[in-house]
Amino acid sequence: MFLSRRRFLQVMASAAALPAVSRSTMAQAYPTRPITIVNPFPAGGPMDAIARIIGEHMRGTLGQPVIVESMTGAAGTLAVGRVARALPDGYTIGIGNFSSHVVNGATHTLQYDLRNDFEPVALLVSNSQLIISKNGMPTKDLKELVAWLKANPDKASAGTAGPGAVSHVAGVFFQKQTGTRFQFIPYRGLPFAIQDLMSGQIDLMFDQVPNALPHVQAGKIRAYAVTAKTRLDLAPEIPTVDEAGVPGLHMSLWTAFWVPRGTPKHTIAKLNAATMSALADAVVYSRLANLGLEIFPRDQQSPEALGALHKAEIEKWWPIIKAANIKGE
Repeated sequence: MFLSRRRFLQVMASAAALPAVSRSTMAQAYPTRPITIVNPFPAGGPMDAIARIIGEHMRGTLGQPVIVESMTGAAGTLAVGRVARALPDGYTIGIGNFSSHVVNGATHTLQYDLRNDFEPVALLVSNSQLIISKNGMPTKDLKELVAWLKANPDKASAGTAGPGAVSHVAGVFFQKQTGTRFQFIPYRGLPFAIQDLMSGQIDLMFDQVPNALPHVQAGKIRAYAVTAKTRLDLAPEIPTVDEAGVPGLHMSLWTAFWVPRGTPKHTIAKLNAATMSALADAVVYSRLANLGLEIFPRDQQSPEALGALHKAEIEKWWPIIKAANIKGE
């Protein structure tokens, strides 16, 4: 039996409409199973805490479990690579930061493209660096520190978490901005470095606020400035680098969510909305603030804002890192 041309066209039109209806239904249904946040750094660390605090709230908004999975190794590149290769269906989210999504692109040969293999979801929190020294340094403020370093080239030592670590990149940036020279001493981790700083075995460090501030407030080390445009709420007595005499020495260890390239826009929109809801929650705010973290303003939590920041940070930092010939381990 043959179909008339009119009937044939009706059947074809109905068939063509099915995928659209299916996609619409899927869009409304997402998510229908657990979502995994892949953390490129060790469990129990700052990134793990951020993912769990925000993920816990997202679970209620999305109606599905949000699981945090830590996948360490190769400076975070293994976990980020896993996200790049995951299905773009919204069930695998990558949490990353300035180190994993900017620095690694200049210090490692990657099997993925940081600029093109991911879709931005949301900016989460930022964490500035403190410029700190042992108490025995003969300088009381940042201007004096810079003057002393210029008068004593290569005599001071700065502890880092290894080549390409944020603590190392911050030190290189400091040298570039101030015209100073000092030696970098790599450690297996910053907790080991800060122990040597407190005991006077090394002279300087550039460390995250949550790591360094408790020791500063206990009087065990000295803080010269915070690498931010505004003072810290937790320590308003510490000046900014602009106030302390090295304007423009800004560096932020920001953290964000990404998904694989090709993830549907409606899925990204749902994830962004759930993230923004979490960041607006008073309990989430308090828990993150207690870690020394600052939540980005609401108008900067969009995928577009993350994409713009990511592009700007790559354009700023890759030339600095490559000029210093920093190679990751």
